[in-house]
Amino acid sequence: MNPIHATTVARHGRGGWRAVLLTGPSGAGKSDLALRLIGDGWRLVADDYTEVWASGGALYATAPTRIAGRIEVRGLGIVDCLPRIVARVVLVAACGRETPERLPEHEHHTLAGITLPRLVLDTRPASAARLVAAALTHL
Repeated sequence: MNPIHATTVARHGRGGWRAVLLTGPSGAGKSDLALRLIGDGWRLVADDYTEVWASGGALYATAPTRIAGRIEVRGLGIVDCLPRIVARVVLVAACGRETPERLPEHEHHTLAGITLPRLVLDTRPASAARLVAAALTHL
């Protein structure tokens, strides 16, 4: 397993549990976006660091044991959260503070030899969680 700096959340739907890796620098809003998604019924896989591996042509994610089921909430600290232990990753969301293009070219990101669609988004707008959900629905 390869640890990467990313927060991962998953939602159950067509095809079972599907996860989104929220990547970006510290302070980009990954945990905040994860909290908004969790509020919409998603489950936390890992906060801040995610262990990923490829198997059967797919990418999977889990939390390192020491942080499993915990998420950092700015201004509150580390809190327990109902986790999803393992999920298949189907999307990478590159989190930042810059406004993405209105009609961007399709982007991809490769991890552990698996190429996934990549969504670039500004995590600050309230609509960021809906944008991630919409992107997942269209995969």
